[in-house]
Amino acid sequence: MNTEINYQVGFIPALEHITALYAAAGLKRPIDDKQRMMKMFANSNLLITAWQGEHLIGIARSMNDGGFCCYLADLAVHPSYQKRGIGRQLIHLTKATAGDDCSLIWLSAPGAISYYHKIGIQQLKNAFGIDRLHPI
Repeated sequence: MNTEINYQVGFIPALEHITALYAAAGLKRPIDDKQRMMKMFANSNLLITAWQGEHLIGIARSMNDGGFCCYLADLAVHPSYQKRGIGRQLIHLTKATAGDDCSLIWLSAPGAISYYHKIGIQQLKNAFGIDRLHPI
């Protein structure tokens, strides 16, 4: 069995692989809405994936303007592969690909905040948002 983890930039996996990973990782995304998921990936211009052999084990999906900021919309690692540095590497590769001129920003699920602190990510205090479920 191949235990090497390989990372790919820009390759969009088959939707069934993405939704299986999101479900396993507990990512709350509309995985039952194929059209919406396809739209999410079609409009994301920075995608980093982690693979073990032919198995998708991690993903970072972002929107990058190339000059100022990059929004990391999704970060997921299959539970069987967590605590191996894959999430940290996906974040690192996203930032490296976005470029030095771009800040990398994202929202965190409450349960992931301690993880980001643990890997040395600075928590911002000056962010705002309009939730899709509670518009103004």
